[in-house]
Amino acid sequence: MRPIEKLEPLLLALAAVLGLVLGRLTPLGDRGGPLVQPLLILMLLGVFWDIPVRDLRKGFQNLKFAATSLVVNFVWIPILGYILALIFLSSSRDLQIGYVMLLVTPCTDWYLVFTAMARGNVPLSASILPLNLIIQLLLLPVYLGLFGGIYGQSDPLAMIMQIVPILLVPLAAARLLARLAADKPKLAALGRKIFPGGRFWYLFLAVLCMFAGEGGTIVERPDIFVLLLAPVLLFFLINFVLVQAAAKLMKFDHQDSVSLGLTTLARNSPVALTVAIGAFPDRPLIALALIIGPLIELPVLALVARALLVLGGMRGVGGDADADGGKIDGDADGGKNDDGTDGVDEKSR
Repeated sequence: MRPIEKLEPLLLALAAVLGLVLGRLTPLGDRGGPLVQPLLILMLLGVFWDIPVRDLRKGFQNLKFAATSLVVNFVWIPILGYILALIFLSSSRDLQIGYVMLLVTPCTDWYLVFTAMARGNVPLSASILPLNLIIQLLLLPVYLGLFGGIYGQSDPLAMIMQIVPILLVPLAAARLLARLAADKPKLAALGRKIFPGGRFWYLFLAVLCMFAGEGGTIVERPDIFVLLLAPVLLFFLINFVLVQAAAKLMKFDHQDSVSLGLTTLARNSPVALTVAIGAFPDRPLIALALIIGPLIELPVLALVARALLVLGGMRGVGGDADADGGKIDGDADGGKNDDGTDGVDEKSR
C-alpha cells in the first residue's frame, strides 16, 4: 500500500469539507456538477484497468477459508447491516442505504496491512482479494435494488438498471484498453499512470464537486457522525465475536483466524463510494455515510489488530508477520510484479 492510501479516508473527508466551503464561496457550487460523472468514469477505469480476473482461482486454493469468508461477507453481513440500519438509522433512509452500501462491500486493500500487523496469514488474505472484488461488483446492484426497495426508495429493478451501466461501461472500456496496451509497453505505462496511478484523485475531485453542489443537506444535519457511530461500532463488535467463533468452529489455526477476522471486518471500497456519487448525485447523505464509516473504522481495525496479537500470545503463537511464507514488502503492499508494477496493491482497487 502506498503512503497516500493510508490517508485516503481523511483526504476524502477533507474533500467533502472543501466542497462545502467552495460551494458557498465560489461558482463551483453551480458549475461543478457536470464534472462529477467524467471524474467517476476515470476513477472506475483505474479500478478496473488491472482487475485480477486471472487470479480468481487462487482464492479457492483453501476452499474452507474461501467458503467461510464469502458466506460471512456476502450473506451474513448484508443481513446484519440491514437489521442495524433499521434499528439505528430509521430517521434517514439515505443514511440507511449508505450504511448498507458500506457494509456489503468488503475492503480491497488495507485489510492486508492490518493482517500483517496482527501476524495473520497475509498470502491467504491476499488470495481472497480478487474474489471479494469481483463478487461485490456483481452483487452491489442487487443489494441496492433489494435494500433500496425495502427502504421505499424506488422500484428495485429500476435501481438495478440505473446502477449496472455505471459499473459495466467503465469495466468493459478498461478491459479493452488494457488488452490493447498489453503488447505496447509505452502505452501500458501511460495507461497505468493516467488510470490506476491517479484514480484516487479523480474520486477526491468528484467528492469535492458533489459536495460543492449538494452541500446544503449536510449543513442541516450536524448529527450525522453521532448517528452512524453506534451502528458502525456495533457491526465491528458483533462481527468480531461471530467470526472468532466461526474460525474456532472451522478449526482454523490462529494465523488463518486472524486473516478471516480482518477480511470480514474491513470495509472501505472505493467502488461503493463511486456508485453512491454516480447513482445518487442529489443525495449526498448516502456518500457521506461511506466517507464517515472508514474514519471510524481505522482506529477500530488498529485495536482489533492489537487484540488479535494479544490472543495470539495467549495461544502461544509467535513469529513474524510473514511467518506463513508471505513476506510483505514494507506496508504489506505485495512488492512488485515482474514488470515493475505494484503487486497485490495494484490489483486491489
